[in-house]
Amino acid sequence: MSGGRISVVVASDDGGSRSALLHALEAEGDITVVAQTTAALAPRATRTLRPDLLALDLAASTGAIDAGLLIIDQVMANSPVPILILHVPGAGNGRLPGEAIAAGALECVASHRSWADGDARRLRGRVRLLRRVQVIRHTRGRLLTRPNAELSVVGIAASTGGPAAVARVLGQVGDLRAAVLVVQHIDDRFLGGFLELLRRSSALPVEMVTDGMALRAGFVHIAPAGVHLALGGSRRVALDAEPPSLHRPSADVLFRSIAVHAGSAGIGVVLTGMGDDGAAGLLELRQRGGVVIAQDEASCAVFGMPRAAQQRGAVERLTALDGIAAAVRAAVLAAPR
Repeated sequence: MSGGRISVVVASDDGGSRSALLHALEAEGDITVVAQTTAALAPRATRTLRPDLLALDLAASTGAIDAGLLIIDQVMANSPVPILILHVPGAGNGRLPGEAIAAGALECVASHRSWADGDARRLRGRVRLLRRVQVIRHTRGRLLTRPNAELSVVGIAASTGGPAAVARVLGQVGDLRAAVLVVQHIDDRFLGGFLELLRRSSALPVEMVTDGMALRAGFVHIAPAGVHLALGGSRRVALDAEPPSLHRPSADVLFRSIAVHAGSAGIGVVLTGMGDDGAAGLLELRQRGGVVIAQDEASCAVFGMPRAAQQRGAVERLTALDGIAAAVRAAVLAAPR
């Protein structure tokens, strides 16, 4: 953005920290916070608003180092701007400053829940200085988020009320040029019936997968009973009974694997269900440039899983059940090739 004032995007997973940082930055009138967002959404806000600087507060982030480095990668690959990292020195983050600067950030400073006048004045001084630095595009983020992007991968997860919801979505997707992986929390005794329901309802062929099977565009892939379903390297299915978990297959295992092996060619869909399985994996997928779609509360039998993902900041689009298929088709068409 241009003009006399310095435009800043503030990103933090802690609302109190965001508010305190806003007041510290805007105290003298020459700095304007044009957006406050979560750390995971910083790349999108930066790409949309083109600020003079991104202030990325990682003090409240879970797994701050790896998550922060990924966010820096994304910003510097797609919409490079000066980045100032705020963190807690010595709080298990000793390697963050060096690795953050190597990834493209300009400086790391101490984060504060409340900013004393002197600290806030020094912060504004750093912002004024850093916003003048000419930054260059880094390609590492593109390499991280677009592996094997020739085939988009759609992951769908559901629990309570899920069989009918999954069947409805698959019945509306049409000729989808993507591979679909489905995790449904269901008693092993009813897996066969679920498979038959999908075969009757789906617009795409539905198959039970085996370990190492290559994904095929336009096919729906279902896991056998008692194992996790994941995307492996070279767009192949990986089945594993480990790790032990409340749900096997686990939505988190599926979505994390799509984040790692598909990146921005990955699309995560969370439908009706109890609990929070999938929320962490969907956040990782979104941080790596993937698209995350969730069923809205009004059309859910149980809004637990979509709500948990939404509260994590993972959800890009919340939509009624009958809008999910259209959202998936649009995301597949927009995915990088």
